[in-house]
Amino acid sequence: MTPPLRRSSGWLTAAALAILALALAGSSVQAPASPALLPPGALAPTDAQRYTARKVGRILEEAHYSRASIDGKMSDTVYQRYLEFLDGQRSYFLASDINDFNAYRLQFGDMIRSGSIDPAYLIFARFQQRNRERIQHAIALLQTEPDWTVSEYFEFDRAHVAWPADQNTMDELWRKRVKNDALSLMLTGKTWPEAADVLRKRYERVLKRVDQVTSEDVFENLMNAYARAFDPHSSYFSPRSSEEYRIQMSLNYDGIGASLQLVDDYVTIMNVLEGGPAAVAGTLKANDRITGVGQGHEGAFTDVIGWRLDDVVQLIRGKAGTSVRLQVLPPGAAPGTPEKVLEFTRNKVTLEAQAAHKEVKTIARNGRTLKIGVITVPGFYQDIAAQNAGDANYRSTTRDVLKLLNQLKAENVDGLVLDLRNDGGGYLPEATALTGLFIDHGPVVQLRDTSGRLEVLEDPERGPAYDGPLAVLVDRLSASASEIFAGAIQDYHRGVILGQTTFGKGTVQNLVQLDRWSDKPVNGQLTVTIGKFYRVTGESTQHRGVVPDVQLASPLDTKEVGESALESALPWDRIAGVPFKTSAGPAAAPPVAALATEEGTRAQQDPDYKWLVSDIAAIDSVREQHSVSLNLKVRREERARIEKERLERENSRRAAKNLPPLKSIEELEKSKAKDDAADVVLEQATQVMADMVTGTHLPAQKTVRAG
Repeated sequence: MTPPLRRSSGWLTAAALAILALALAGSSVQAPASPALLPPGALAPTDAQRYTARKVGRILEEAHYSRASIDGKMSDTVYQRYLEFLDGQRSYFLASDINDFNAYRLQFGDMIRSGSIDPAYLIFARFQQRNRERIQHAIALLQTEPDWTVSEYFEFDRAHVAWPADQNTMDELWRKRVKNDALSLMLTGKTWPEAADVLRKRYERVLKRVDQVTSEDVFENLMNAYARAFDPHSSYFSPRSSEEYRIQMSLNYDGIGASLQLVDDYVTIMNVLEGGPAAVAGTLKANDRITGVGQGHEGAFTDVIGWRLDDVVQLIRGKAGTSVRLQVLPPGAAPGTPEKVLEFTRNKVTLEAQAAHKEVKTIARNGRTLKIGVITVPGFYQDIAAQNAGDANYRSTTRDVLKLLNQLKAENVDGLVLDLRNDGGGYLPEATALTGLFIDHGPVVQLRDTSGRLEVLEDPERGPAYDGPLAVLVDRLSASASEIFAGAIQDYHRGVILGQTTFGKGTVQNLVQLDRWSDKPVNGQLTVTIGKFYRVTGESTQHRGVVPDVQLASPLDTKEVGESALESALPWDRIAGVPFKTSAGPAAAPPVAALATEEGTRAQQDPDYKWLVSDIAAIDSVREQHSVSLNLKVRREERARIEKERLERENSRRAAKNLPPLKSIEELEKSKAKDDAADVVLEQATQVMADMVTGTHLPAQKTVRAG
């Protein structure tokens, strides 16, 4: 599934709706020109895809916020994006291939207007050819053990280097790549024959995947090259991706309730989702391997060994109430062992792990035991279909959080931390509704659309659902709707923002069904950026994000992650603010400067936090590397040094906590497996909340004497 930052906001003004209607209804586009000559057996666009391409191009030009045209400059940008999608690390195409393709670099504008997108498929056919050649070459290299004593390096970050000049240069690149793959396995204790065997199987699987690519896969990449040339958050969804998007936004689907992953050639059960048909039956287990899928009680089994994961998923999913049978090979069973046949009746499966959830943490402070409520919000979701169908119990972020708030209030929590880390946003109205749970009433966010029209969205309900101490925890992956919420809480002085500067996505997307207003069937849908949002102060979060009141450590690098790191991102700006009344009384946030000082002092003394900061520093030093040694002795020494430093950091932490030291990296791995639930940053956030509750952040009162 696509990253959360591709989610739609679900907002559309009347002016934007009119523009979209015009773009979608327009059909006076020229017929496809003569197609490029594709090699025999190559994937080719369908007539429906040609028609869809014309529709996508028209919508992007007429409805996108930038109102940009796919002219010569934009055509070149699309061309570059398409090459990056195919070979971003410049490890397959030769410089001569790029020279051949350059004949099309200024034709991408005409291609999408006419629907004559064959040159893009011609480029992909060359990529597929080069892919096969490279993997076959990699397999051949495994016949001879490399010389591990040679002093040479593999440059793994090739995003900005030149394309390989010739076949010899490409062969040398792949010799080093295969050597590095093998060396990485040998560092885990494998011998050369064992490493070669693992890599041979791995490369053969890759080779098989090369031939499983479909015309729809190529088309989706191509349309996204166009969309991303306008901005990083406009996206095309194929029909299959559209369904995954719907599931992500509604948190439910019809199926059996199992998480799947492709392991070797087998679709393997990773876990069974609580409450789903598979969990109720109790017959499907983690690590079971699916070898066949049959529809209904008696339908023939389709052998799915070696299939693409998403193709197998489509066979297993289906309408609620229908039956599906699985042929399953238990974990550890050798191929050829008789499979067990399991039958399930499909039903609605809820993705509870992706829904808001709570916990209560206790903190001893000044002789008191404080109860700090924590609500984690993974995304801003709403089951729109259920709401439109009149379901009074439809799921949404705000509804779920309200239930959790009521439960926490019943537990008499002293304060609340709302955890929005890794929350990439989602359905925009949920951001205003969620804000309304914490403020009395007023504007939450301003929206400006393609036509320049400005709209102010307000809290839909009067009176807060919770008026106690509030902190909002964010990081660099908190984006879009998360930033609207965090920005509003900060502007209203309703709570304290903790963590890391947020992503900086201040744009609004709308989800457009491509068959809307169309006299022909058009597959897929498009999220197109049709506006920008602004805080009530008039400040945009675009590029800059929301800056926390109290900084906390994070392993995420703001130079590599965030809107400012993305190409074609829209610029930062500001508009006039709107009148609003900040919170007062118990609901108001305390002075943040003292909180930050208190947290800084605590962070310098807390052994867990000091360990986290030192661990992040070690990660940063690794990030700066763009190549690795291919000398086995050197790599072993580097690995030993890194493990020694890691063990020293851990033992320093343990000594500060009066715990016995660990003797080896193996002991460290075992101890970490037990401590995986520990969240150092969240622990610090709850400590800040304890400061807020007890008032330890407040400056001492001065004594005034009468003279």
